[in-house]
Amino acid sequence: MKWNQIPLGPLQTNCYLLSNEQECIIFDPGEEGSKLIQLIQQKKLKPIAILLTHAHFDHIGALDEIREFYNIPAYLHQKEEKWLMDPSLNGSKSFLAGQSMQMKPADFLLTDETELELGSFVFKLFKTPGHSPGSVSYYLESERMLFSGDVLFKNSVGRTDLPGGNEAQLMKSINQHLVNLSADTIVFPGHGPVTTIEDEIASNPFLR
Repeated sequence: MKWNQIPLGPLQTNCYLLSNEQECIIFDPGEEGSKLIQLIQQKKLKPIAILLTHAHFDHIGALDEIREFYNIPAYLHQKEEKWLMDPSLNGSKSFLAGQSMQMKPADFLLTDETELELGSFVFKLFKTPGHSPGSVSYYLESERMLFSGDVLFKNSVGRTDLPGGNEAQLMKSINQHLVNLSADTIVFPGHGPVTTIEDEIASNPFLR
């Protein structure tokens, strides 16, 4: 299994490409769609789906461009179903001067904590609200890889001062689902460097 971390847009939001042979999953295409497409073409990958950890503007900016170019579906939790179409919910109205993001609806809405099988990839879906109501984390158990979005970062956790944020809920999500994963699980956050569960338990001040 191979992966690439591509920081995109003014907030340098991490987009990830997870590939197995030629099949590829795209996580959070935040912006700079042409740059992302160029990289995918260079690596001769075949994207089969887009997984969104949540629907804040900095994680969805290139969503329509990518899914239309490759004709692939996008997955999002049901609680943020309307966020893709509503600039006031996805934050673009407040944070992007003169620019409001309105994307097409997600192709598939996630609801239950279950296994999500896409081609040769099998993810465990964790509902991890707190940063936003519909935040989810995708766990590839076979490779001990966790795509946490803006829930857990290296030495930090997601902000909870945005609409729908809840600090107590965020910490419950982390303690219930993430810190009990295998210590060598690699954490792929929405911003900043990758880390591990072991390192976060040892050094993250929010987890003490």
